[in-house]
Amino acid sequence: MSHEHVSYLELLARGAATEAYDRPALLARASGAGPETLAGLEEARQLALRVRAELEGRRRREAELSALFATAHDLAGLRDLDAVLRAIVQRARALLGTEVSYLSLNDPEAGDTYMRVTEGSVSARFQQVRLGMGEGLGGLVAQTARPYVTEDYFGDARFQHTRTIDTAVRDEGLVAILGVPLTLGSQVIGVLFAADRRARVFEREQVALLGSFAAHAAVAIDTANLLAETRSALAELERANDIIRTHSAVIERAAEVHDRLSELVLRGGGVHDVAEAVSEVLGGTVEFTETPAGAARRADGHAVRDGDDWVAAVSAGGEHLGALVLRGRPGLDPVDLRTLERAALVTSLLLLARRSAGEAEQRVRGELLDDLLDAPDRDRRLFRERAARLRTDSDAPHVVLAARVDRAGPGEGGEPPGRESADRQRLRSAASHLAATRRGLASDRDGGAVLLLPLGPGEDAAEVARQTAAHLGGALREPVTVGASAPVRAPLDHPDQVAGAYQEARRCLDALRLLHRAGEGAAAEDLGFLGLLLADTRDIGGFVERTIGQVAAYDRRRGTDLLRTLDAYFASGMSPARTKEDLHVHVNTVAQRLERVGRLLGPDWQSPPRALEIQLALRLHALSAPPAGR
Repeated sequence: MSHEHVSYLELLARGAATEAYDRPALLARASGAGPETLAGLEEARQLALRVRAELEGRRRREAELSALFATAHDLAGLRDLDAVLRAIVQRARALLGTEVSYLSLNDPEAGDTYMRVTEGSVSARFQQVRLGMGEGLGGLVAQTARPYVTEDYFGDARFQHTRTIDTAVRDEGLVAILGVPLTLGSQVIGVLFAADRRARVFEREQVALLGSFAAHAAVAIDTANLLAETRSALAELERANDIIRTHSAVIERAAEVHDRLSELVLRGGGVHDVAEAVSEVLGGTVEFTETPAGAARRADGHAVRDGDDWVAAVSAGGEHLGALVLRGRPGLDPVDLRTLERAALVTSLLLLARRSAGEAEQRVRGELLDDLLDAPDRDRRLFRERAARLRTDSDAPHVVLAARVDRAGPGEGGEPPGRESADRQRLRSAASHLAATRRGLASDRDGGAVLLLPLGPGEDAAEVARQTAAHLGGALREPVTVGASAPVRAPLDHPDQVAGAYQEARRCLDALRLLHRAGEGAAAEDLGFLGLLLADTRDIGGFVERTIGQVAAYDRRRGTDLLRTLDAYFASGMSPARTKEDLHVHVNTVAQRLERVGRLLGPDWQSPPRALEIQLALRLHALSAPPAGR
């Protein structure tokens, strides 16, 4: 990814203004970039601007939904009609970005319309104006029961201008006005306005949003009227009034919960999104836990009390997947309980969908690797097509890894069958997740897992093996031993090499276990001469170079005889006195040469394991040297 493309990502990350997206292209043009680079930057700029517009739209819709939800919440707990209407007008002004918003109500007894709530108004005349029926933009909205918008109030002849209205509008300095009706049934009871002191165009989405707020305002007014009438009714109607209000709250909350949860599922929300949404609806704190309490397991699909909390089991087909726990609401009515139970059901569906998707991808990756191992003679084009759908990096060098959980068993018999099966399943899941994140493949085989992972820049097989052992061991919290093969170049072009590489990785894994190095990762090159025997490649030159390469290089640079001295030293049973006789040099010379060898190979070069490897490397080096005279 180029530096300029990264610049666009940085602009998106910090929410930069639209003008800032021109800067990368300008800088590239100023530095003399070619037409192809500039065309690529322009394409990236257009894509970034589309992403920015999409993000802005999402943020705007989120803010709108949040404001509408907050308004519905205000209505559910309606105490003060003025406070609710004021909140509606304030939210409308903020979301539409206008300078002024206001709400007028019809007064059937007086035969006119009056201002009920204003926000952002600075004119006392405007705030106190009363209009005759049918006058001004509000009168047009009331007559037609449809929204109307004007970009220039004083230049718009669609509605009746009066001196009173025009004076009040001019005194407030308004130019662009949008009005939507407040209706109850077929009756218009008022108008909700949004206005600016400059010309502007109101978009269709903004008209619809203001209409939603108007609907909430109408419900608030209607609810307030019903409450006033109920308070003045006879005492024997009190119970009926309570039933009506309860029924209304049930419908509103049920509809709200249904809409919120449906919207979450449709936009691909997760479990924690559901918990957050229900927290807002129920006014408490809802959390998802993967370890449901015993009360939830016995609930049989119902929310149950657990101390001061409420717990709803999240389960499917008799399998307990977790639980939703509501805190901070010890007293819940039946509607709230059903809401929590419905959220638990939605959560179980989301978890099952996520599991099904993961299992499907895991199965497809495993099948492709199984075919590479068991049927390498299949059409290589089909291998590449399947790998492309999984977004694997098929052209890079890969390494085959054999992994197995290593835990001390309860005796000679090893692990119990149930525990061993669980280990394999957990290892398969962890290996599949690692393969997906590294754009590789994974499957289960021979009681463990096999992975085919690409080598990154500067990585070698031994490093990938160690990283894989650490990652899988951390995920399972058990020691996982991993053996690696030598790199396989473009395995989809050479599928016949994958099976051989797996056998090499298995031999390396077995060697690690025999060497009591459980929980480690290694390749053949890590195991010295043992690795040379295990590897299919028989990399003799690599083994010699790793073992005595520094000594040989020193001889070539300085014209010394350190290698010959080493060979004579081991041939004489590691005796400096016999070595000096074989070489016909002074014993001090032998000592000085051996000291130099120690500085090149390390202080432990005479330990039995190192000495054995060095002697083998000396023999292989001698065999690979050209005959004298050639």
